[in-house]
Amino acid sequence: MIRYMVENTLIHILNRQLNTDFPEVISEEQLLQRLSFFINDLIQNDIQNLVTILYKVDVNENKLKQLLLENAGEDTALIIAALIIERQLQKIETRKQFSSKSENDVDEKW
Repeated sequence: MIRYMVENTLIHILNRQLNTDFPEVISEEQLLQRLSFFINDLIQNDIQNLVTILYKVDVNENKLKQLLLENAGEDTALIIAALIIERQLQKIETRKQFSSKSENDVDEKW
C-alpha cells in the first residue's frame, strides 16, 4: 500500500517537473521504459532541455558521468531515466522523514 502511494507521488512529481503525462497507475518497468523513451527524444532533439531537467531534478553530475563511462555502449537514456527515478525517490523519502519528524516535534512540545 505504501509503495503504491510512493509510485503515485513519484509519477505526479515526474509529470509536473518534466511536463509529461505518465499514467497514475503504471508498473516500475513501464515507467522506466516511458521515461527512457522521453529522455531519448530529448537527447536527439532538445539536449538543452535535458540538461535543464537534470539540473532541476538534481541528478548528481559526477555519478551520471561515472555511470555513463562504466556502461559505455549501454542505453544512455535508460541510465539517465533510472537516475532521475532514483533521485526523485530519494527526495520523496527525505520529505517523509522530515515531515514525520516535524509532526513528532509538535507532539513533544505539547
